[in-house]
Amino acid sequence: MKAGFVQFAPELCDLDATLVKLEKLLKDSPAADLLVLPELCNSGYNFPTRRDAFEISEEIENSRFIALLADHCKRQNSYIASGFCEKDGFKLYNTSVLIGPEGYIGKYRKIHLFYNEKDVFSAGDVGLPVFKTSIGNIAMLVCFDWIFPEVWRILALKGADVICHSSALVLPGFAQRSVPVHALVNHVYVITGNRIGTEHGLTFTGMSTIANPKGEVVYQAGADTEEARVFDFDLELARNKMITPRNDLMADRRPELYKELLTL
Repeated sequence: MKAGFVQFAPELCDLDATLVKLEKLLKDSPAADLLVLPELCNSGYNFPTRRDAFEISEEIENSRFIALLADHCKRQNSYIASGFCEKDGFKLYNTSVLIGPEGYIGKYRKIHLFYNEKDVFSAGDVGLPVFKTSIGNIAMLVCFDWIFPEVWRILALKGADVICHSSALVLPGFAQRSVPVHALVNHVYVITGNRIGTEHGLTFTGMSTIANPKGEVVYQAGADTEEARVFDFDLELARNKMITPRNDLMADRRPELYKELLTL
């Protein structure tokens, strides 16, 4: 698999401007089987009010943003995981969508809402899906999910080869340091596709990060540069969970002793 990210700054509450910018970035990006775009890529992040977020949001079934991604994926025979400001009735969700050569495949809705997101979005309610595709098993998380090890492990147990982590990170370097650890302890590839720029005094940290199942940083972008990068992934590294000849990451688990997680 050839996979990577596009790091850039979506335009806050201006879908037309974002589409123009993103169309060019996708056209100019290296050939890839899978690309990861930032959190809330169709809307920007730091909304002045919930009403602003609602007005820029889109329904998945009637989205100009998803139509652009679907057209790219069809022409390139590729996949994109992207953050998406999703409208569902009167509710808003901080969502990540997976698009492929035949269009929309599925979604993940952010479970762990960060700071003022709690004033705008409903917490995710579709669980932690893993999508089996022709290029591998793809899962998605969004931004602040990075700090909760439980979700990473669940996706690994469900067979994820690659976890696409669309982000609008503002805490300096924390998630970028954790991503290789999550990749290592779950033996998966992780792509954190972060954004850059500033919105109403909130500055995003960039440094989009790709980590392999050995916990090695394959690449980390600059803090404020617009970048598209793609690298070769060997999915057998993600599927081989052997740590030593006598230790298997998944087989050696003792879930009967982990029940305290549900009661603490």
